[in-house]
Amino acid sequence: MACGQRRRRAAGRVLLPALLLGLCWRAAAERLRYAIPEELGRGSLVGPLARDLGLSPADLPARKLRLASAAKRQLQYFTVSGENGNLYVSERLDREEMCGEAASCSVSLEALVQNPLNVFHVEVAIQDVNDNSPAFSKVSLDLEVGEWTVPGAHFPLEMARDADVGSNSLLAYHLTDNPAFTLAVKETPDGSKQPELVLEGALDREKQSSFQLVLTAVDGGDPVRSGTVQIRINVTDANDNAPVFSKSVYEARVRENVPTDSLVLRVRATDADAGSNGWVSYFFGNVPDGVRELFSVDSESGEVRTAGPLDFEEKSKYSFGLEARDGGGLTAHCKVQINITDENDNAPEITILSVSSPVPEDAPASTVVALLNVKDPDSGENGEVSCKLSGEAPLSLVQSSGGSYKVVTASALDREQAAEHRVTVVARDRGRPALSSSTALVLEVSDVNDNAPVFEEAAYSAYVAENNAAGAPVLRVLARDVDAGANGRVSYWLAGGSGDAAAYVSVEARSGALYAQRSFDYEQCREFAVVVRAQDGGEPAQSSTATVRVFVLDRNDNAPRVLWPAAGAGPGAAAPAPALEAFEVVPRSAEAGYLVAKVVAVDADAGRNAWLSYELVQAAEPALFRVGLHSGEVRTARAVSERDAAKQRLVAVVKDHGQPALSATATLHVVLAESLQEALPELSERAAGAESPAELQFYLVLALALLSALFLLSVALAVLARLRRAGPPAVLRCLGAQRFSVAAAAFPADFCEGTLPYSYNLCVAPGRAVTEAAWLPPRLPSLPAEELLGGEPSGKRSPSSSAGAGEPPADPDAPQVCDFALYRYFR
Repeated sequence: MACGQRRRRAAGRVLLPALLLGLCWRAAAERLRYAIPEELGRGSLVGPLARDLGLSPADLPARKLRLASAAKRQLQYFTVSGENGNLYVSERLDREEMCGEAASCSVSLEALVQNPLNVFHVEVAIQDVNDNSPAFSKVSLDLEVGEWTVPGAHFPLEMARDADVGSNSLLAYHLTDNPAFTLAVKETPDGSKQPELVLEGALDREKQSSFQLVLTAVDGGDPVRSGTVQIRINVTDANDNAPVFSKSVYEARVRENVPTDSLVLRVRATDADAGSNGWVSYFFGNVPDGVRELFSVDSESGEVRTAGPLDFEEKSKYSFGLEARDGGGLTAHCKVQINITDENDNAPEITILSVSSPVPEDAPASTVVALLNVKDPDSGENGEVSCKLSGEAPLSLVQSSGGSYKVVTASALDREQAAEHRVTVVARDRGRPALSSSTALVLEVSDVNDNAPVFEEAAYSAYVAENNAAGAPVLRVLARDVDAGANGRVSYWLAGGSGDAAAYVSVEARSGALYAQRSFDYEQCREFAVVVRAQDGGEPAQSSTATVRVFVLDRNDNAPRVLWPAAGAGPGAAAPAPALEAFEVVPRSAEAGYLVAKVVAVDADAGRNAWLSYELVQAAEPALFRVGLHSGEVRTARAVSERDAAKQRLVAVVKDHGQPALSATATLHVVLAESLQEALPELSERAAGAESPAELQFYLVLALALLSALFLLSVALAVLARLRRAGPPAVLRCLGAQRFSVAAAAFPADFCEGTLPYSYNLCVAPGRAVTEAAWLPPRLPSLPAEELLGGEPSGKRSPSSSAGAGEPPADPDAPQVCDFALYRYFR
């Protein structure tokens, strides 16, 4: 109890000056050194680690300050506060337990910080505190001293042992006062003090056969500690020679890991006495318990042998004392020093202190991604370690101080080529044979949005049949992004196109599927192009575009349209409104192959859907007419005879080649007559029979209006004629005297629609100028109707046409009227 109190008081007296002095300094770049006394309690402050590293309390959460060490047992002694970054003691420190008899004692640590990753070496020196008292191995010492011993004789005594170092282990000895014996201290070659008992006067066994003395060993600490041993001296007869060792110090060198019971050395002591007084035995002196576990001494031969495994890494040198004792109780002491020779029996130890994984792929070269510590407990070349990386990866190893290594990026990373890198850290020493160790290091690479989506094709083509349903799928585009996560998630939208192409299709954002917005019509739009943009979800986003050309395929959805003559209703169609129906006059003298008319039709479709064929489906005389399959020309199949009816009605059907085929009909009226005059009665009868009461009423009103207009025009002309005879006023002189052009014949514009190849011209022949307006009864035409209609001449001429071209008519005052083709409305 008293010893424990004294120890705590001593620790307190040492701690206060140490903290006040602030024994903390930087030994070199990236190295900190602290000094603290041993026996500090748990939670004692070692030093402001964060402040010495240049970190503020606000930086600690982000920098993640922590401790690491290749020797795991050293981490149990210290801890770092996460609040203020101070270094504290986490477990009781016992210098003697940690470092043994070493003159200096320190603990090496690594302080790791993140963001960016770095390592700092911290060394904490443990200062000795006088917490151990000198101790003797025995409670009492027994000496046999003969009464014949001459005064001044020296009797070596056991040395006390103090586990402390430095001044705390400097020993001084004191002996209780006694007139027969005094104490002398002899300094040995290694600097230790050997106490010896000196006989001051002659002994007389008969007066006093024994003595009881107390030897006190005192150290140099503050406070002073001491230890005692009782010396019992027995006065005997005749053994007047003590054993003598051949050497005061024996030295030996032995390899570590030698087998147990291997001979280390042999000590030898001689005694000049005879008999039992000259018989010498060997024993351990005051030695630590660990020595007795590793070595043994043969009491008779003096051989020192190994009793347990020797490990250079635990302790490289052992020093202890041996005692030789004769049969009369006289003793001698020597010192044994055994040096352990290192062998390469330890492979390098690799400790991964920190790994920054994953690392972004855009990290620059020389970015620190891991910190390693490599140590080899062996010494010399056996402890010299070389380290390298094995494996194909853009990583390199950079050696730092204190056996630390940094794994850094050697070049740019690309997650799309390698999402992770696996390397093996191999450490090899220079021993013979060399030993090595390895550990795997896995570095994951995180994705950065450095790749734009790429379409499978730069341009797409889609073919859609017209009349499709709205919402029908058109095409699916696909773009791939080799990035991961949101950086590789592709969405699509329309980025433009030709004209209003965006109104025709839409694109689904996730799948890239294009859908029709409306029904397509080949006749309105045969093709269009849209631009589809693919964009990833990265920040900033990357995008690319592709062009989609949509070709509309034709379907047979348009029936042929007859341009000439007027078309009838197709099958199943409603009855058409009144239309202009044509008639053709064919002379009865027409031969086979005579061109009657041409059915002209067009189809808005394309390809086979627009290939037209013509067929005659209805005729009063089926054998009289035929129609060209592809030309639509209606010709006579044989010569016209007098037996053929004067009126012929032909119905032709026009079909395309679509599936299913669509068709239209054309009705053609043919009058068989040599001249137009012959055809007029037939046409009148047909019109009269065909007209309905409503149409007849319409024509009557129209006729009255025309007659009124003609009457007014006649009156105006008569007045004008009178005025011209009397000399017209100047305001009317702009009116020419000639109402018709005499320069040439006048031709109205051609009637031509689509692909119609034939022109139907209305011709008005010029006549002589008349001086008076005269309304005469209409004359019969002077030319055949077929000549006026552009047909072939019949060969017969009217008597009224016998006059040569350019001759004046019989009545010079009558205007010349040219026959013309008549068109009427038929229902």
